[in-house]
Amino acid sequence: MEKVTGLKESEVLKLKERGLVNYKADVKTKSVGQIIMMNFFTLFNFLNFGLALAIFLVGSYKNLLFLGVVFCNTLISTIQEIRSKMVIDKLSLLNENKVTVIRDGVIKQIGIHDIVLGDIIKLRAGNQIVVDSKIISGEILVNESLITGESESVTKNKGMDILSGSFVVSGSALAEAIHVGADNYTAQISAEAKYIKKVNSEIMNFINRIIKYISIAIVPIGVLLFIGQMGSGTFSDTIIHVVAALIGMIPEGLVLLTSTVLAISVIRLSKYNVLVQELYCIETLARVDTICLDKTGTITKGEMEVAKLVPLNGTEMNIIVDALSMMSYHMDNDNQTMEAISKKYARRNDHKVLEIVPFSSQTKWSGISFEDVSYVLGAPEIVLKDTSKIDKELSNYVDSNRVVLLGKVNHKLNKKLPLDVEPLGLVIINDKIRLEARATLDYFKEQGVDIKLISGDNPKTVAGVATKVGLKDVKYIDMSVCDRPIVEIADKYNVFGRVKPSQKKEIIMALKALGHTVAMTGDGVNDVLALKEADCSVAMNSGSDAARNVSQLVLLDSNFASMPKVVAEGRRSINNIQRSSSLFLCKTTYATLLAILFVFLPLSYPFEPIQLTLTSVVTIGIPSFILALEPNNERINGKIIINVLKRSIPTALTIVANVLIIVLISNFIRLTEAEVSTLCVILTGLTGFMLLYRISVPFNTLRRCLFVFLAILFTLGVVCFRNLFSLTVLTPKLLVLILALFMIAITLFNMFTDLFYKVSKKIKI
Repeated sequence: MEKVTGLKESEVLKLKERGLVNYKADVKTKSVGQIIMMNFFTLFNFLNFGLALAIFLVGSYKNLLFLGVVFCNTLISTIQEIRSKMVIDKLSLLNENKVTVIRDGVIKQIGIHDIVLGDIIKLRAGNQIVVDSKIISGEILVNESLITGESESVTKNKGMDILSGSFVVSGSALAEAIHVGADNYTAQISAEAKYIKKVNSEIMNFINRIIKYISIAIVPIGVLLFIGQMGSGTFSDTIIHVVAALIGMIPEGLVLLTSTVLAISVIRLSKYNVLVQELYCIETLARVDTICLDKTGTITKGEMEVAKLVPLNGTEMNIIVDALSMMSYHMDNDNQTMEAISKKYARRNDHKVLEIVPFSSQTKWSGISFEDVSYVLGAPEIVLKDTSKIDKELSNYVDSNRVVLLGKVNHKLNKKLPLDVEPLGLVIINDKIRLEARATLDYFKEQGVDIKLISGDNPKTVAGVATKVGLKDVKYIDMSVCDRPIVEIADKYNVFGRVKPSQKKEIIMALKALGHTVAMTGDGVNDVLALKEADCSVAMNSGSDAARNVSQLVLLDSNFASMPKVVAEGRRSINNIQRSSSLFLCKTTYATLLAILFVFLPLSYPFEPIQLTLTSVVTIGIPSFILALEPNNERINGKIIINVLKRSIPTALTIVANVLIIVLISNFIRLTEAEVSTLCVILTGLTGFMLLYRISVPFNTLRRCLFVFLAILFTLGVVCFRNLFSLTVLTPKLLVLILALFMIAITLFNMFTDLFYKVSKKIKI
């Protein structure tokens, strides 16, 4: 490459003063002000405060207690999101990509947001192109799939423009920054998409649907209920009962629960040096049943070293060493094989270079032409086509080693692999296996996660590594000679060798088409397409910029041993959200059903806001947040919606039935309005405890203590603070009724549960 000095530091300062610097054109996280605004100024908060104003105006001040719960929920959500933002921003700063530039003739590493217009950027394989640039020297193969959707790489050389968002597949070049900041191609076409990222989350889609339906229904139900209740008491009583019905319908705690648990997961994972770049990938992690691993850099350390040279056809060793030394001098060390060769052999420069063919993961070979000879280096079966004459030598080394063939031709190379390659020798290269790899793979096997190794290396080599790390029943396939549809072989094999980048993506797509939830780990440019396609993508920080940028999770210490913690955290979060969500949805369901029923029933609504505060705090609020933070490593089965509904719907129907029975028998046994309200509160609380019992089984020390504590708290509220909660004295008559009604409630609870299971199974939901 021609000698360049780049910009002077004085020029850089002037350009920065003029604003010609690559400032951030996107916002990765919301600001603190935005978080506060979005948490406090919500539709449900406005509804709550509107309902509180109505209670205040009629003078029933104790029924304003529900505002305390609303305020605490909002405050907790806000604090947790701000804390999560700080963690993500800090980790993102640590993980921010660095760019190699030339300034004042010196090569420097700078942050991508320090690039100024006219900076000279040094590019090599694996680098992401972060600003629109023009190549001033060199030649590179560029993949623009992240911005165009086309997976075919294109060659770029002197004078050609390269767009931000693409990445270098092979080769090296110097390029001049021609756009910065908002002028960049990617900034212009995707500014909105960068900030508002589509969330693919079953949980959030479920919650958003509930919020949508409740938001539509709450106003007309409130108006109709107010009209219906006008004849059942005074104006003040009507307001109190209508407000009680409406605040019960609002599922505000459900949103808080989900955002809090996921935010805490982000913070927990940060302690293991895991950067979460997309919050809801934690949900996907909980469902992963297949994990695809790139061998190099994931199972192995990615630190290649030449272990041995094997001469072929009587070639002298010094000829092989001289050829490798010359190649390593003139060719960029932009792949691990050439880097290992450069470390092993002295570099020399005593020949004029006519042509260089850089290595590509697509072609799997590289070459160089001198005046008198050309050398080719690549996979034996690729370079020779027919390896039958060297199969004996190959069979001794392919197991768990990378084997490349050095060959020569007596003419100048072009971009196509010559057919007359004369083999000179085999270069045997080892990649050290990570110490933690075996234990990590054992964890996945124990958790029922299917493991697949995908690599561009020889399938026998990859199979050898797989055996070393304890993978059982190894079945490998050479993808370079496979002509079967990938969807037919994806489930049959667990080791895939000689895989092209496009095939990695196709394997992921095939596994997804077969109904699997797929995670992919990788670190190289050749993994990018597969990482982007996977349900959950995990990149090593030591890998390429492109791999990190498209991945949802980044292992900042590049330690594969963190993966069990990541998967366990995903399962803990989603299992607990499912369990606790059933408590919140139960309240929303029974409150909505009761509100609709009492629009038509000529009876007084049996609850006041403060009474629902008691039942909600004891059977929903406290247990949901404590249980949501428990360890939970169970594998998730079935759809989240059904898992939540199968617990909440039977409980909600039982509570509705309880209330209807109480209000209907009240005329026959002459119960006062206060006694009816007391019975409804107690039966609602007891039914809530039935659900809490069901989701707590099997009991451990925490759940047992929690259950006892909440039962005592509820009893104290009913007995010792009855005036505060507008409850009456529990007479012997009421105690007998409570016992009888509780027995009926248990029967109804079991009946509705069985019915839901039968219906859901019959209609296959």
